[in-house]
Amino acid sequence: MVLMATSILLSCTKGFKDLNVDPINILHTSSDKLLAPALVNSIWPGMSRNRSFNNELMQVTVSLSDGDNTTFRYAFRTSMSDYLWNAWYVQLTNFKQVDSLARIAEKPNASYQGIGKIGKAWLFSNLTDIYGDIPYSQALSGSLDGGAGQGNVTPAFDRQKDIYLDLFKQLDEANTLLAKNESIVISSDPLYKGDITKWRKLANSLQLRLLLRVSGKAEVQQQCIAKIKQIVENPDQYPIFESNDDCARVLWSGGTSTTDPYTSPFVTGVRSQDFGSPAICSFFLDPLLKWSDPRVVSSTPYGYGAIGRLGIAQASGGGWFGVRSGYLPGDAQRKGCYFIDYANASNGGTRSLQQNEKTGIIMQYAEVQFILAEAAAKGWISGNPRDYVYQGIASAINYWVPAFPEDTASSNFETHLELLSDGGYIWDDNASLDTKMEMIHVQKYYALFMTDLQQWFEYRRTGHPDLHLSQLPGLQNGGVMPARLVYPVYVQAANPTNYRAAVAAQGPDEINTNVWWQKP
Repeated sequence: MVLMATSILLSCTKGFKDLNVDPINILHTSSDKLLAPALVNSIWPGMSRNRSFNNELMQVTVSLSDGDNTTFRYAFRTSMSDYLWNAWYVQLTNFKQVDSLARIAEKPNASYQGIGKIGKAWLFSNLTDIYGDIPYSQALSGSLDGGAGQGNVTPAFDRQKDIYLDLFKQLDEANTLLAKNESIVISSDPLYKGDITKWRKLANSLQLRLLLRVSGKAEVQQQCIAKIKQIVENPDQYPIFESNDDCARVLWSGGTSTTDPYTSPFVTGVRSQDFGSPAICSFFLDPLLKWSDPRVVSSTPYGYGAIGRLGIAQASGGGWFGVRSGYLPGDAQRKGCYFIDYANASNGGTRSLQQNEKTGIIMQYAEVQFILAEAAAKGWISGNPRDYVYQGIASAINYWVPAFPEDTASSNFETHLELLSDGGYIWDDNASLDTKMEMIHVQKYYALFMTDLQQWFEYRRTGHPDLHLSQLPGLQNGGVMPARLVYPVYVQAANPTNYRAAVAAQGPDEINTNVWWQKP
């Protein structure tokens, strides 16, 4: 029947093709049609698990629950593993097509090729940081043209070290392709509106993130240090983020529309009553209050007048306080402060993070500054780590508070330094490396707010900031921060041979099995 149908199609007469174009089920596409949906549909899963998983582990929020399977107590269902694996592998296929279709197009486009490689590096790095060894070199091998072949549906799992080494190559290739500065369709690019130079900065800034992530492994440390130094010392060849104007984020401009593709997924994907249900942790909130941080100040020009830029509401009975994480079941907690929802009658709408346009974050400039601060503190690059820390602080605040300038020479920043000092945060050039790491990562913790699972990744890498886990009596899992998510159950069933090989190579499929870059 297939051969018969093929022969009929090939013998079609003139005009048949034009008369039989399906306007709904489009069989062919192009890079410019795929890019925006791939970006939006990749950012939302990270936002979702940032809220429900990362924030609970990293003491940004805490659910008020005595039930089992509470993430903040490190007791969660294995089904937690499924969502990001499913969501991001689908979008990886789309980013692969952004790259490959631009390569085989009638007029090849180097910029779309580079952007596709960045998208793949971003999602693959997140996946391997979550699970460890994952399908990589044999993944995404299904048919891209609607053909009958399914490709390899049981791919082997690559070792995390090999994945990272190839990600570095992919990002270098992206940088080279984007240096050609070939134009793209502006409407296809919700991240940078066709500004190829900014995409190139993202490629190199992302590589800095990944280089630092694995720099603690002896077998690649010197390679990582040399590459970090090369990127930092050659800005013409390797441009990186230079201000918040370069931040990689999709701005949610759709308001509360349920049909606008740029409506915040928090609006369309989370009920308003659920958004404000978790309490804010005292670990997250107390330092901000102590520092009179502009992100929580309600008064203008920093705040909206009645509420601050992070949309944090007072406790229902009044007062500003958070809830301590890791409390024992049965130890009733007063809710304290919380993030208001967009439907809040007095301070909702865009004043709520639920509708805030700035939550679609891939990577911020402030993160790059804290990467450089750590590299400088370890003597890998020149410069005073204090200067990078201060710039990171200023830019992290400015991201959410437009009235607070990025300029560290401003009077606003000088006042903020005084408040930090009064609150016990004082940079000391003569402090030990461990103390400097804590000082860097306390502020990096806030800079990574709302950035998928990066706070969790960085804590696993460094042990900073100090979450005081020994003081949280309700923690399960032996009071140890989970090191990974287990593989989805269906992967175990559908790809058993390669699953068993991965477990044999990496270690037991448990949340306490360290991934490669965590192992001594």
